[in-house]
Amino acid sequence: MSTRRNVVVFRELPDDQLARLTALHDVVVANPRKPEQKAAFEAALPRAHGLVGSSYAITPALLDIAPQLRVVSSISVGVDNYPLAALRERGILLCHTPGVLTETTADTVFALVMATNRRVVELANHVREGRWSRNIGEDLFGWDVNGKTLGILGFGRIGQAVARRAALGFGMPVRYHNPHAVDVPELAGRALHTPLDELLATSDIVAATLPLTDETRGLMGPREFALMKPGAIFVNGGRGATVQEAALLAALDSGHLRAAGLDVFATEPLPLESPLRCHPRVTALPHIGSATHETRYAMARLATTNLLQALAGERPQAVYAG
Repeated sequence: MSTRRNVVVFRELPDDQLARLTALHDVVVANPRKPEQKAAFEAALPRAHGLVGSSYAITPALLDIAPQLRVVSSISVGVDNYPLAALRERGILLCHTPGVLTETTADTVFALVMATNRRVVELANHVREGRWSRNIGEDLFGWDVNGKTLGILGFGRIGQAVARRAALGFGMPVRYHNPHAVDVPELAGRALHTPLDELLATSDIVAATLPLTDETRGLMGPREFALMKPGAIFVNGGRGATVQEAALLAALDSGHLRAAGLDVFATEPLPLESPLRCHPRVTALPHIGSATHETRYAMARLATTNLLQALAGERPQAVYAG
């Protein structure tokens, strides 16, 4: 009996990882985000035993036309593009890629902490646009990061990695809000488990590294931004929908918040009409948290491994357990 299965790759893989799949299984590559490939993607679903990809919503309606599906392997750590209850009901395994992107994403979050406080993008444009004609004055000064209090929303792998950079590298007192306290020996005495309201009221910089769940959706709203210290800075490197963007804009426009650094948004790509795109107090990035050559390759390799293990009847390396 043949052990070959039907696999649909719905986001392009590196050549060597695609070769791992085609050596063992029959593979269709069709990225439904490209209009010319969407029909091929949907046409392949009825025969599919496994899916691998990311950045596309796999809906219950798509699952309905994939009755043989056994595993979905996401090239991501977040799983908000997948209908978790529907997958469980159908007995479909969901895999993801935690761990391999932790340090890279933490680098991005801390880069936003630095950039917003030191006004890096604004001042780089000052030079680029030919406006640097004399030494800058106080109106263009930034603010120190070293020694400031950092509040972290969410204290999983990425939150802890951000805390290490802050506490051990920049001498920053760290507070974190999480459902429970986390024992990280190297941060003992340096990172304090703190109720949300207290964290917001006492932090100079608040950095969100939250996943998107029913509990975190819209967590940062008018009340929460009002609780933040006047002149504080907000950074989001988790999921855009954890923030009520109208409330963030109001806090920035009023001057209550000094600045925001955002790598994620409620709608991505960020619509051209969004006030966040060109807001003078916002440093906006195009969701680059894990976007380095090394990390994206490691994510694709782990996702491929997860899929191959599941189709072989083995326990995948990284099954989503939420």
